Amino acid sequence: MMTSHPLIILRGNSGCGKTSTARLLQRQLGYGTMLVSQDMVRREILHVKDSKNNPAIQLIYDLCMYGNKVGYTVILEGILSSKKYGAMLHRLLNDFQGDKLVYYFDISFEETMRRHATKPNAHEFGELEMRRWWKEKDYLDFENEFLIRNDTSQEDLINMILKTMNIK
Repeated sequence: MMTSHPLIILRGNSGCGKTSTARLLQRQLGYGTMLVSQDMVRREILHVKDSKNNPAIQLIYDLCMYGNKVGYTVILEGILSSKKYGAMLHRLLNDFQGDKLVYYFDISFEETMRRHATKPNAHEFGELEMRRWWKEKDYLDFENEFLIRNDTSQEDLINMILKTMNIK
Protein backbone atom coordinates (compact mmCIF):
# COMPACT_ATOMS: atom_id res chain seq x y z
CA MET A 1 0.00 0.00 0.00
CA MET A 2 1.32 3.44 -0.96
CA THR A 3 1.75 6.39 1.32
CA SER A 4 -0.66 9.16 0.43
CA HIS A 5 1.92 11.64 -0.93
CA PRO A 6 4.35 10.05 -3.37
CA LEU A 7 6.86 11.52 -5.79
CA ILE A 8 5.96 10.73 -9.41
CA ILE A 9 8.68 11.36 -12.00
CA LEU A 10 7.82 11.38 -15.72
CA ARG A 11 10.91 11.52 -17.97
CA GLY A 12 11.63 11.12 -21.65
CA ASN A 13 12.48 12.81 -24.91
CA SER A 14 10.87 16.01 -26.14
CA GLY A 15 7.38 15.51 -27.55
CA CYS A 16 6.65 12.04 -26.12
CA GLY A 17 3.70 13.06 -23.92
CA LYS A 18 5.18 13.75 -20.48
CA THR A 19 3.71 17.22 -19.95
CA SER A 20 0.19 16.42 -21.10
CA THR A 21 0.22 13.23 -19.01
CA ALA A 22 1.47 15.15 -15.95
CA ARG A 23 -1.24 17.79 -16.33
CA LEU A 24 -4.00 15.18 -16.70
CA LEU A 25 -2.65 13.26 -13.71
CA GLN A 26 -2.56 16.42 -11.58
CA ARG A 27 -6.16 17.20 -12.58
CA GLN A 28 -7.16 13.63 -11.73
CA LEU A 29 -5.44 13.73 -8.31
CA GLY A 30 -6.82 17.18 -7.48
CA TYR A 31 -5.85 19.50 -4.65
CA GLY A 32 -2.71 18.63 -2.75
CA THR A 33 -0.87 17.74 -5.95
CA MET A 34 2.10 19.82 -7.03
CA LEU A 35 3.36 19.75 -10.63
CA VAL A 36 7.00 20.69 -11.19
CA SER A 37 7.83 21.10 -14.86
CA GLN A 38 11.48 21.20 -15.91
CA ASP A 39 10.64 23.51 -18.84
CA MET A 40 8.67 25.90 -16.62
CA VAL A 41 11.46 26.14 -14.05
CA ARG A 42 14.32 26.37 -16.53
CA ARG A 43 12.79 28.45 -19.33
CA GLU A 44 10.17 30.59 -17.64
CA ILE A 45 11.19 31.04 -14.00
CA LEU A 46 14.98 31.18 -14.40
CA HIS A 47 15.39 31.71 -18.17
CA VAL A 48 18.60 29.65 -18.40
CA LYS A 49 20.07 27.28 -20.97
CA ASP A 50 19.97 23.56 -20.27
CA SER A 51 23.65 23.27 -19.40
CA LYS A 52 25.18 20.71 -17.03
CA ASN A 53 25.23 22.91 -13.91
CA ASN A 54 22.33 25.26 -14.59
CA PRO A 55 20.56 26.67 -11.50
CA ALA A 56 17.25 25.02 -12.49
CA ILE A 57 18.66 21.68 -11.32
CA GLN A 58 18.83 22.83 -7.69
CA LEU A 59 15.53 24.72 -7.88
CA ILE A 60 13.73 21.61 -9.19
CA TYR A 61 15.11 19.64 -6.24
CA ASP A 62 14.10 22.37 -3.79
CA LEU A 63 10.57 22.65 -5.20
CA CYS A 64 10.04 18.89 -4.99
CA MET A 65 11.35 18.76 -1.43
CA TYR A 66 9.10 21.71 -0.49
CA GLY A 67 6.11 19.75 -1.81
CA ASN A 68 7.25 16.76 0.25
CA LYS A 69 7.61 18.93 3.36
CA VAL A 70 4.07 20.34 3.10
CA GLY A 71 2.54 16.92 2.37
CA TYR A 72 1.76 17.20 -1.33
CA THR A 73 1.89 14.53 -3.96
CA VAL A 74 4.67 15.79 -6.25
CA ILE A 75 4.72 15.20 -9.99
CA LEU A 76 8.05 16.07 -11.64
CA GLU A 77 8.12 16.02 -15.43
CA GLY A 78 10.70 16.85 -18.05
CA ILE A 79 13.37 15.50 -20.33
CA LEU A 80 15.58 15.44 -17.22
CA SER A 81 18.51 13.84 -19.01
CA SER A 82 20.50 11.47 -16.82
CA LYS A 83 23.76 13.20 -17.78
CA LYS A 84 22.66 16.64 -16.50
CA TYR A 85 19.97 15.79 -13.94
CA GLY A 86 20.87 12.24 -12.87
CA ALA A 87 22.81 13.14 -9.72
CA MET A 88 20.04 15.47 -8.53
CA LEU A 89 17.33 12.92 -9.33
CA HIS A 90 19.12 10.19 -7.37
CA ARG A 91 19.53 12.61 -4.44
CA LEU A 92 15.83 13.53 -4.68
CA LEU A 93 14.82 9.87 -4.76
CA ASN A 94 16.98 9.27 -1.70
CA ASP A 95 15.79 12.32 0.27
CA PHE A 96 12.06 12.34 -0.58
CA GLN A 97 9.99 10.84 2.21
CA GLY A 98 7.32 8.58 0.75
CA ASP A 99 6.88 6.33 -2.23
CA LYS A 100 8.63 7.06 -5.49
CA LEU A 101 7.19 6.24 -8.90
CA VAL A 102 9.61 6.75 -11.78
CA TYR A 103 8.44 6.44 -15.40
CA TYR A 104 10.61 6.73 -18.48
CA PHE A 105 8.85 7.25 -21.82
CA ASP A 106 10.83 4.74 -23.91
CA ILE A 107 9.06 5.81 -27.09
CA SER A 108 10.47 5.44 -30.60
CA PHE A 109 11.54 8.55 -32.50
CA GLU A 110 8.84 7.93 -35.11
CA GLU A 111 6.08 7.71 -32.47
CA THR A 112 7.46 10.80 -30.73
CA MET A 113 7.27 12.73 -34.02
CA ARG A 114 3.68 11.56 -34.50
CA ARG A 115 2.76 12.74 -30.98
CA HIS A 116 4.63 16.01 -31.42
CA ALA A 117 2.63 16.80 -34.57
CA THR A 118 -0.58 16.83 -32.49
CA LYS A 119 0.70 19.48 -30.05
CA PRO A 120 -0.44 23.11 -30.27
CA ASN A 121 3.21 24.28 -30.32
CA ALA A 122 4.35 21.75 -32.98
CA HIS A 123 5.26 24.65 -35.27
CA GLU A 124 7.89 25.95 -32.79
CA PHE A 125 10.39 23.18 -33.59
CA GLY A 126 10.53 20.20 -35.88
CA GLU A 127 12.27 16.97 -36.78
CA LEU A 128 15.77 18.47 -37.15
CA GLU A 129 15.80 19.92 -33.63
CA MET A 130 14.20 16.83 -32.16
CA ARG A 131 16.82 14.56 -33.77
CA ARG A 132 19.55 16.81 -32.34
CA TRP A 133 18.04 16.63 -28.83
CA TRP A 134 17.20 12.91 -29.00
CA LYS A 135 18.68 10.62 -26.34
CA GLU A 136 18.12 6.91 -26.90
CA LYS A 137 17.21 4.87 -23.80
CA ASP A 138 18.28 7.54 -21.30
CA TYR A 139 17.37 5.42 -18.30
CA LEU A 140 17.93 6.65 -14.77
CA ASP A 141 18.84 3.16 -13.52
CA PHE A 142 16.55 3.51 -10.52
CA GLU A 143 15.57 -0.02 -9.55
CA ASN A 144 11.83 0.65 -9.91
CA GLU A 145 11.93 2.70 -13.10
CA PHE A 146 8.91 1.76 -15.25
CA LEU A 147 9.38 1.91 -19.02
CA ILE A 148 6.49 3.32 -21.03
CA ARG A 149 6.37 1.88 -24.56
CA ASN A 150 4.82 3.08 -27.84
CA ASP A 151 1.64 1.09 -27.29
CA THR A 152 0.87 2.45 -23.81
CA SER A 153 -1.91 4.99 -24.15
CA GLN A 154 -2.02 8.07 -21.96
CA GLU A 155 -5.22 6.78 -20.35
CA ASP A 156 -3.58 3.42 -19.61
CA LEU A 157 -0.55 5.14 -18.08
CA ILE A 158 -2.67 7.36 -15.84
CA ASN A 159 -4.74 4.36 -14.76
CA MET A 160 -1.52 2.41 -14.06
CA ILE A 161 -0.19 5.24 -11.87
CA LEU A 162 -3.49 5.62 -10.01
CA LYS A 163 -3.70 1.85 -9.47
CA THR A 164 -0.12 1.81 -8.13
CA MET A 165 -1.14 4.63 -5.77
CA ASN A 166 -4.21 2.60 -4.73
CA ILE A 167 -6.58 5.17 -6.25
CA LYS A 168 -9.34 4.04 -8.57
